[in-house]
Amino acid sequence: MSRSPQPESRPTEAVVLIAHGSRLAEANDDAHWMAEQLRRRGAGQAVEVAFLELAEPTIESAAARCVAAGASRVRLLPYFLSPGQHVRRDLEAWRQRLIERFPATSFQLCEPIGRHRLLVDVLGDRLGEGA
Repeated sequence: MSRSPQPESRPTEAVVLIAHGSRLAEANDDAHWMAEQLRRRGAGQAVEVAFLELAEPTIESAAARCVAAGASRVRLLPYFLSPGQHVRRDLEAWRQRLIERFPATSFQLCEPIGRHRLLVDVLGDRLGEGA
């Protein structure tokens, strides 16, 4: 008995990792590296990189790629240390624009990195590197 091919699996959830953006490509490379690490952990989950300003891709274009790939829920993950103006005002405004443009898709703005306990270890490691 012949089986018909299975339809290609499409993600129902995606992540847009949002960094500030820089005119220096080296600075933007960190966000791309982090997105790759998240992809490896995500078991097929779509992860796109976006920049708030000064670099491409934009938040809108990254979100559009997620929607085109079939995501019904997109988590906007700020690659920012603190919940300052960019996270609370600018990224929330972007979330609202995306909801209007893609009403069938859910957009959730996640918290920034913030006061995570592992950051103390990271900073301690960096101090040790300079000794």
